[in-house]
Amino acid sequence: MIPREVLRKVRRIEIRTRHWVTDIFGGEYHSVFKGQGMEFSEVREYVPGDDVRAIDWNVTARMGHPFIKKFQEERELTVLLLVDQSASGRFGTRNRLKSELAAEVGAVLALSAVQNQDKVGLLLFTDEVELWVPPAKGRRHVLRVVREILYYRPRGRGTDLRAALDHLVRGQKRKAVVFVLSDFLSEGYERSLRVASRRHDVVALRMRDEREEQLPSVGVVALEDLETGEQFLVDTSDGSVRRDFEERTREADRRYREATRMARVDGIDLWTHEDAVQPLASLFRTRIRRRNR
Repeated sequence: MIPREVLRKVRRIEIRTRHWVTDIFGGEYHSVFKGQGMEFSEVREYVPGDDVRAIDWNVTARMGHPFIKKFQEERELTVLLLVDQSASGRFGTRNRLKSELAAEVGAVLALSAVQNQDKVGLLLFTDEVELWVPPAKGRRHVLRVVREILYYRPRGRGTDLRAALDHLVRGQKRKAVVFVLSDFLSEGYERSLRVASRRHDVVALRMRDEREEQLPSVGVVALEDLETGEQFLVDTSDGSVRRDFEERTREADRRYREATRMARVDGIDLWTHEDAVQPLASLFRTRIRRRNR
């Protein structure tokens, strides 16, 4: 039995994000992502100029003159959400935590998919794969997906994006649209990202908070690494300390951008202090323009 307060919060997220689905994504949703392949539509009589490879020889023999098979792009998609549940997601200095942002965005994507009769699956990971919800259709299933993103209690604290991507490649044979919702504070995932991108349409949604980019000068403060639990004192008034922090941040950003570029993965940054609607809508529009070229 799902606790009543859990159902209420899931319902609030569904209501809050519904206008994203209907007003912003609307009919663009299926224009953004390719179908899984081609499916048979019908047969019709052959006309000069048709591809002879499409001739249906069984119907041709039965009718006494050539007929060809017509195909159309298969429209049903399988959408998979790979959501980072590591301890670093429990950080946020304005509006909401990174984990709360991921849950909200995951809800939008899941509701968009179910509204278009697509399947939705979920993989939650930390330094191990924690939960796998196989793709399925229906509102009840999607609400379960949103509930798991919101309320799952992970066993691990660290991040192993490579393990999550490898599990995806092994377990999901059918081509899928894969959204990776993470802060990407992980190492050694570059090759796995390239392999996953060759098999699936992978989109990186990086959760960020502005306080992870720059240290304010506020004197000596106690900081904690959420993933290791290590605590230490930092003198933020020391300019060399702030510069070292910013350099480490820039290097991590460079590695992430290089990894997504080499894997040919679309990626956008989503910030805890900003509305996620416009970046997502911009991503959708960019993909539509690229596809229509």
